[in-house]
Order: sequence, then C-alpha cells, then structure tokens
Amino acid sequence: MSIKLLPGAFLSGLVALAFSACDADKLSKLKPGITSADEVRQLMGEPSLEWVETDGTRVWEYPRTPQGIVNYMLVIGPDKVLREVRQVLTEENFAKVRPGMSSEEVRYLLGRPAHELYFSLKQEKVWDWKTKVEPGMTWYFNVHFNNDGVVTRTSANFTPGP
Repeated sequence: MSIKLLPGAFLSGLVALAFSACDADKLSKLKPGITSADEVRQLMGEPSLEWVETDGTRVWEYPRTPQGIVNYMLVIGPDKVLREVRQVLTEENFAKVRPGMSSEEVRYLLGRPAHELYFSLKQEKVWDWKTKVEPGMTWYFNVHFNNDGVVTRTSANFTPGP
C-alpha cells in the first residue's frame, strides 16, 4: 500500500466509526412499544424507503451502505408506535435469498445494496452488500438477477483493502 492511500483508508475508517457511534447513540434512544413514529423521524431522519403492509404497519428502511455493514428496518405499527428495530444484514437473511425472488422482495429483506452493477455480456444485474471488514479484505454478499429482476443465484466475494 502506498503512503498516499493511507489517509484515504484512515478517513474511511473514521467515517465508518462515526456512523457506528452515531447509530449506537440514536438506536439506544429508540424504545419499541414506546417511541412514536414522529420521534423516530426526528431522531433517525426520513427513511430511504417505506413499505406499507395491508394492516397499516409501515416498515422504514435506514441503510448504512455502502460504507457500513448494517442496514436497519424499523417497524412502525398501525398505531404509529415503533414495534421493532431490525439489523437485516445477517447470515440468516442472506440464507433466505432464493432463486425466483423479485428484486423488491430482496430489497425488503436486506435493504438498499451497497452497489448495483450490470454485466451486459452476461445480461445480469448484481447487487452487493458489504458484510465484513477484516485486515486486508472486505467481504460482500452478492445477489444476481436476470433482466426481469428475478434472482438467479447468490455468491460471495472479497476485495483487498481496509
């Protein structure tokens, strides 16, 4: 690694640390069954996406990608009270991704991907989520879609770096 890259690597590490410290502080203030939807918005900001269930329950997406290794889904009940806070980038959720799922189902399960790439020769779109950072490598979980936005397979890879 050249010396010129060290400040960038150090800066990205600081950004990730600041995100996690900020999230920990905010999340500690959220109390399922007590915190109102308005209080969630004041604390967390606007969600990047919202799903509305048939019973009026709302699921709000708060992604921390591409820098972070977490994505949060906050469940707001029909009574406009926080019901649940989920960190969705888990091995359990990765295992739920199956061929035949739609891109919307994957987004609901894992939240916004870190990257969306299209490979024209393969006629394939790939979404990825950063899952783990170790000294010298960063791991990703990948979901491969056909041109109809349907999952064809999943994979994992790593890249050199901090």
